[in-house]
Amino acid sequence: MGLPFLDSFSAAAGRGVWHADELGLADAQVVATGHAALDAQLPGGGWPVGAMTELLQAAPEAHVWRLLLPGLAQAVQARGGPVVLVGAPYEPCGASLAAQGLPVDSLMWVKSEAPAARLWACEQALRCADVAAVVAWLPQARVAELRRLQLAAAQHELMLFVCRPESVALSASPARLRLRAERCEADASQIELHILKRRGPPLAAPVMLPARNERMAALLAAARLRRKLRLQQQGTVLESETTHAAKVVRIDAWKGGSQDALDRLAVVA
Repeated sequence: MGLPFLDSFSAAAGRGVWHADELGLADAQVVATGHAALDAQLPGGGWPVGAMTELLQAAPEAHVWRLLLPGLAQAVQARGGPVVLVGAPYEPCGASLAAQGLPVDSLMWVKSEAPAARLWACEQALRCADVAAVVAWLPQARVAELRRLQLAAAQHELMLFVCRPESVALSASPARLRLRAERCEADASQIELHILKRRGPPLAAPVMLPARNERMAALLAAARLRRKLRLQQQGTVLESETTHAAKVVRIDAWKGGSQDALDRLAVVA
């Protein structure tokens, strides 16, 4: 009996073949990032579950919460367990996180400066069935160590986010998804998100995301308007208010705890 003609099974075979010039389909569960522009560029349309996502930044605290908070809040609602923060550079600002959907009692902060202790804590958290997701700051992790974490995340089907310095962008990584986040030089109200690794073609231009969520942007806009009206009543309208040149907003509403709350500006943004 002759071999079957190729066209007789090409359609079926094609369903299991990923073409490098196409955005790949997710081979596991995903959680929407909460950013439509980013979801459109990710396989399956969200953060991969059971895999490591690597976030590279110049500063360890920059943009983390702005990017991850919506997805982490969804993970907590779905699984009911805590988000474990391993080696977070600053104390979490619970009030700001709670206001955006992530209750403070859903956070577990593991404090350690020793790289080996951070890796151990991260791996143990990934093995815990009650954990919703893990966010770890591992600036000194080696490829073999990251591979172990990737395997643990896959085995226990958890979201794992590893924050590392942008200086490692050219080094190898077992991460399923790899991103570099930085502030847009041309527009401080935007974040440039470069997708360094995904199952799909290279991204020609970065994904642009607002540096502040809609609620906080509305609050800041209202504060600027109140100040402008007050100055108008006083007969002194600052040029920066009319040209929208203001870049720094001081927020004095925080009354709790220590003065090193985790990425306070990014959290409220």
